[in-house]
Amino acid sequence: MAHLLYLVRHGEQLDAEHGVEDGRLSARGVRQAHAIAQRLSGVVFDHAWTSPLQRATETAAIMQERLPAVEFQKSALLLDCVPSGLEADTPVGFHGFLKGFRPAEVEAGAAQMQDAAAQWLRPSRGDVNELLVTHNFVIGWFVREVMQAPAWQWMALNQANCGLTILRRRTGKPPQLLVHNDLGHLPPEDRTGLPLPQPY
Repeated sequence: MAHLLYLVRHGEQLDAEHGVEDGRLSARGVRQAHAIAQRLSGVVFDHAWTSPLQRATETAAIMQERLPAVEFQKSALLLDCVPSGLEADTPVGFHGFLKGFRPAEVEAGAAQMQDAAAQWLRPSRGDVNELLVTHNFVIGWFVREVMQAPAWQWMALNQANCGLTILRRRTGKPPQLLVHNDLGHLPPEDRTGLPLPQPY
């Protein structure tokens, strides 16, 4: 008996590079959404959820065309957020980023992800497949939680647009990371959302 959680980051957002906080998908984002839907077309999902932000709901709507048996529900627990703040063991390289957020934002993000863990990172009775369309930080936090890594580690885990991550929970056993940021369904030119490699 296993509870499988399929995590998908939304497709590429149009004009995201110009600082637009939310919006519709770019043409490449639409292609990415079709590709991940094709990748998951053989999976029977018991439940499907999406962040309410436009870039996520558009991704979910495109996926639903290929997965007609899936009905997405919106959940505020999947909104983009900052899951933890500056702590004693946070690497110096992340300090500048975290200082840009108000304590209230960090507190809200931490509470959100605590509730998300109670909702989705739990063993279930019987075999269950759940699909979540959400955001980079949220997926990074889920992976960090499963790996029992330090609180700041979500910042070092990056997921590409429409990358696939799969987690498994089983009663009486620790959770497992089965797949992280798999991009096999995307051609190289459609792989976006990851930090650019640094020159040596």
